[in-house]
Amino acid sequence: MVRRYLRQLYVGPRATQLRRFFTVGLLTAGIQMVLLWTFVDVVGLGYLVGAAVAIEITIVLSYVLNNAWTFRAVQHTSLRPYLRGLVRTNVVRGSAIPIQLGVLAALVELQSVPYLAANVGAIAVSGLYRYVLDTRWTWKGGA
Repeated sequence: MVRRYLRQLYVGPRATQLRRFFTVGLLTAGIQMVLLWTFVDVVGLGYLVGAAVAIEITIVLSYVLNNAWTFRAVQHTSLRPYLRGLVRTNVVRGSAIPIQLGVLAALVELQSVPYLAANVGAIAVSGLYRYVLDTRWTWKGGA
């Protein structure tokens, strides 16, 4: 399954959509990293609390960008579908938060990986999961 989605980055009917989704993901991952650093090193929050807050902020940003660009053929344009999509993406991505925080904590606590480097790995692990659920539920028919 993973191999199939990775192959679709280059060929297939979803190639452009998948590349856009990953581009938005890379951008928001960078923003999430800056937010995480700010919350931990500037504000003084614990890395897991800082990560949870940074994740939620980037969930909303990801929805806005993906709706406008990645899934523009099936984008939510009126208020009700837009808000429903925002709730759905929060459910999808919110369900990925335990995965991301679990990987983050495991890498930091068990492997002594610095929290920012560990967060990169945690984002990557939860990324494919988010794409599959977003295309199949948040933007039904977008895949």
